[in-house]
Amino acid sequence: MDRTGTNLPAVGEYNQTVVLDAIRRRPEGITRSELAALTALSGMTVTKVCRRLLDAGLVDEHGTRMSGPGKPAAVVKLNPDGGFAVGVHIDPAAVTYVLVDLSGKVRDHSRTGTPTAGDPSAVIDEMANAIEALIESSAVDRSRILGIGIASPGPVNVDDGVLLNPPMMPTWHRVALRRSLAEATGLPVLLEKDATAAVVAELWFAGPDSSRDFAFMYYGTGLATGLSVAGEVVRGISSNAGDGGHITVDPDGPVCTCGRRGCVGYITVPRALVARAVLDGVLSAAEAGNLEDTVDVDAAFSRLAALAAAGSPEAIAILTDAARSLARAIVVIVNLLDIDRVIFGGPFWTRVSPVILGALPDAVRSDPALIPPHPIRFAQSAIPVDVAAVGAATLVLDNTFSPRPSALLLAAE
Repeated sequence: MDRTGTNLPAVGEYNQTVVLDAIRRRPEGITRSELAALTALSGMTVTKVCRRLLDAGLVDEHGTRMSGPGKPAAVVKLNPDGGFAVGVHIDPAAVTYVLVDLSGKVRDHSRTGTPTAGDPSAVIDEMANAIEALIESSAVDRSRILGIGIASPGPVNVDDGVLLNPPMMPTWHRVALRRSLAEATGLPVLLEKDATAAVVAELWFAGPDSSRDFAFMYYGTGLATGLSVAGEVVRGISSNAGDGGHITVDPDGPVCTCGRRGCVGYITVPRALVARAVLDGVLSAAEAGNLEDTVDVDAAFSRLAALAAAGSPEAIAILTDAARSLARAIVVIVNLLDIDRVIFGGPFWTRVSPVILGALPDAVRSDPALIPPHPIRFAQSAIPVDVAAVGAATLVLDNTFSPRPSALLLAAE
């Protein structure tokens, strides 16, 4: 199917998202004439759009300032209370809920254990109750809640809103989460892979000079990768793009669940590092606990990270080896996409980031397989609370307010 022509009725809505996006990215405020120059829209169009945004409560006027000859011009700013979104991040270890305002600020958050009930309806009821409790405790106007975003381990069926078979979550097989949660809460629901949601968050909060070509390495109970190319989230035909966990980084390494040896997503995750710490005598079996229990692994991983932070050579060696394995996988991704930035985040990341970021950049730059000649930059996500949960919420905001040129095209058979 070819796309031709222009969808004229959509132009007004598109212009509104362009103006709102420009206002959002300038928290210090902006005048209408500055908006016209920035967006290349006519002054009349900007004035009409701003009037609609003011009437909808999405923006406010805050004083005046000189913006060229003539009388002072009104300064327009985003109204953070103009809209809210709920973000939900499902991880084998816990479920995190956040309430985010229109500016992206986290207004409230909560965390619960991951439901393990085999009956999907019990899972939905528990999540719906947690969402309602979050909205009630935040005391925001419920009519301003735009929707719910869910970030989940893949694979997912985004079109149908179904969690297919998330690893380490056997009771969540083919849960029709989007439809059921929408029915339970009465709110629109969107579903996305956790690493992809993290990319949405990074793009939403990005400054005007931020790189638009990057990989997000999501380090949670498992390892996942999200991708942005030219400022667009890479989703793939089934919205499951970016699963780099089965990149082989050690041909002589342990056998992965897929049957191959040395997959990066098998040998660098918290459970694997805790298991090696026991093998190397860094942690006792009692300190490690049950390696099949996510709570025990979480606690043992914190012990390993604390030992490394205290200078234990053996603990540092385990994390340094993990950094080298991650570096080999990153080189593959950088070579494939020619990106110039790698961002790290996730619930387990900050505990080990000093050691891993101390070793990883040199391991990437010195790898003889690295092809792109440009420098590769490494950064830690600055998004608070839980980047995937915030990403799930910004998914709703992005879907509602971000300008999409494709909306202006008509489909032709």
